[in-house]
Amino acid sequence: MFVKIYGSYRKVVAVCDEGLIGKILEEGKLCLEIKESFFKGKNVSEKEVVEIMGDLSKEDATFNIVGKNSVNAALNAGIISEEGIKTINGIPFALVLM
Repeated sequence: MFVKIYGSYRKVVAVCDEGLIGKILEEGKLCLEIKESFFKGKNVSEKEVVEIMGDLSKEDATFNIVGKNSVNAALNAGIISEEGIKTINGIPFALVLM
C-alpha cells in the first residue's frame, strides 16, 4: 500500500492499494481518478498503515482511502466503519474527516 501525507492546517492522508495507481474508476455519475501524483507515496506494510492511521486520527486529519487492503487497514485502525465504505466498479473507498 502507498501512504502519502500532506501537511497543511490539517493533515491530508492518501492511502491506496499499489495496483490501483493510475486507474480511473467510473460508475454511473461517480468518477474516481487515482492519480499517482496524489496517492503514490511511501510503500508500507498494512501494519504500518494501521499505525499511521491510528496516530494521525488523533491529530484531526483527513483520509482518502482507496482499495480493498487500504480500506481493511482503515477498519483495523478504527477510523471507519462498514457503513462508511462505498464502492465504485467493485473497488472500495472511504473519505474520512476526523
